[in-house]
Amino acid sequence: MNRKISKRVVQVLLFFIGALILTPLCHAAESTADVSADAALKEKARQQILGASAGPLIDDEYRIGYRDILYVSVYGEGSMAVGEGIQAQAAISDTGDTRASGGDFLRGRGSGVEVRIDGRISLRHIGDVSVVGMTLTQLADYLKQLYSTIYGDPVLTVTLVQSNSQQYTVMGQVVNPGLYHLDYPLSLVKAVARAGGFTEWAKSDITVIRQFPTESAGDQAKDGPGQTFKFDYNEFLKGRGLEKNIIIKSGDVIVVH
Repeated sequence: MNRKISKRVVQVLLFFIGALILTPLCHAAESTADVSADAALKEKARQQILGASAGPLIDDEYRIGYRDILYVSVYGEGSMAVGEGIQAQAAISDTGDTRASGGDFLRGRGSGVEVRIDGRISLRHIGDVSVVGMTLTQLADYLKQLYSTIYGDPVLTVTLVQSNSQQYTVMGQVVNPGLYHLDYPLSLVKAVARAGGFTEWAKSDITVIRQFPTESAGDQAKDGPGQTFKFDYNEFLKGRGLEKNIIIKSGDVIVVH
């Protein structure tokens, strides 16, 4: 009897752990007009709490990209999405990715509106709006102005349900080369491990190719000059060159030789 209970407890724990792993992290923002604490007050409070350990904020605010899933709501009115519920269905693996033909990764998603290939989303009452390149806060401020013509003084919230635009590529001598989603800060070594690790023919050398976007020309952003990073895994195992285990950024191409 006790063995059956213990087995059941283990199954329940594994279920909840799996749910936590597979549940995407959501980011949300309200219009600045609806928030009483401005950026200066928040930074002052942060400095007071952290004291001498309060370093400068270095993470850029998330910018919306193509195929991202957004949830736009007005308080008291609910979701503003047009066509919500039309969802791309795909089985999710333990990494949250599913390999499709061509090496791309597709993921199932919850309710929300997807940013189309033209950089727009469709919303109730106001139609199509361009969102690519905006932060969540900028989009919330923008939509509040538009919806103020309908609801008077709406409380507007924009939530990033799923990031699909942030991706990196792994090529060369790894078990599972392909395109991967970048959902959280990921080091080079972890990115290679996520791709299944080295094949038996792999050497210890890894190259990361990174391109920097230039100023937008019209609606199109051009790629600027690139940068390459070299990494020696054997040296890393010896505790040398640890700083070369860089954090991967969206658009990076990792080549395992």
